[in-house]
Amino acid sequence: MLFNVTDKKPQFVQRFLSSLRSQKGQMRAAMVLLVFQAGLVFTGSLVRVTGSGLGCVSWPNCHPGSLVPVAGAAPWLHQAIEWGNRLLTFVVAAGAIAFWYAVFAGGRRRELRYHAVFQFVGVVIQALLGAMSVLLKLQWWSVAMHFLPSMILVWAAAVAWVRVQEPDDGHRVAFFPEPLRWLAVGSAASLALVLATGTMVTGAGQHAGDVDVTESSRLAIDLAEIAHVHAHFMYLYLGLTIGLIVALYAVAAIKGSVLGDNPEAARHALRYGCVLIAFIVVQAAIGIIQYRWGVPRWTVPFHVGLSGVVTAYTGFVFAFGRRRVA
Repeated sequence: MLFNVTDKKPQFVQRFLSSLRSQKGQMRAAMVLLVFQAGLVFTGSLVRVTGSGLGCVSWPNCHPGSLVPVAGAAPWLHQAIEWGNRLLTFVVAAGAIAFWYAVFAGGRRRELRYHAVFQFVGVVIQALLGAMSVLLKLQWWSVAMHFLPSMILVWAAAVAWVRVQEPDDGHRVAFFPEPLRWLAVGSAASLALVLATGTMVTGAGQHAGDVDVTESSRLAIDLAEIAHVHAHFMYLYLGLTIGLIVALYAVAAIKGSVLGDNPEAARHALRYGCVLIAFIVVQAAIGIIQYRWGVPRWTVPFHVGLSGVVTAYTGFVFAFGRRRVA
């Protein structure tokens, strides 16, 4: 039967909710949320590079008196892209709610419940920051305030995916040697500087997010200078990450396992670290192409999308450094 008389919910809904309560379901919910958070950043770059940032000029309506796009109010493509990006916010919110339900219904520990609440509240705040950037006509600093919290949410979702795999009744163990733990912190901090200066490069650059955005809304700084600062932080981030992974391999060669008595976790940390280095190199290469070729439009979604990827993998590696074991 399609419905259960005692519950009034369709059986497929019951099965879905039941699957979320299992640990595998919680892992899937965390990964889906991570993909949604990173995907929203990517679609946001499409809004910017196509000049669709003011395709919808008000919030929550697309145009005054209309929740949906209005024919003739703006180019239809700009309206469709901006409105579509807004709709994706509800998809991300659904992912956050699913993760919330999975953690609370599964009776998980307080740490994971904090992660679930943080993700949902973060999505709400992000929506408000997006509204603010539209109402402020895409002032560069308001767009930066919209982007950077997304990176925090991507980072937190990556850490949550690692944490949800840990036993609730276990105890916390520092797997990385203390100096390497600080090296992981340094890598994460340098990533934060890369992202922050990246928003300044974008703010001073040519892709303002809408064709009607004036120079007064842009960051009044020499583009070449801030681009070099951004690049130097990228090199620092790459160097610290390479140093961390090489050091972990060295410890593994000496002790037989990087993470104490947990060789599987050691392999995960090293594997994710090597993938992270590869993505950072590709990201740096795209940045150089942008600088040399005058920031072609096609490079922007790749560069912004990869920022979500490297942020997620940095979160993975960081989380592997200290884990809860049975």
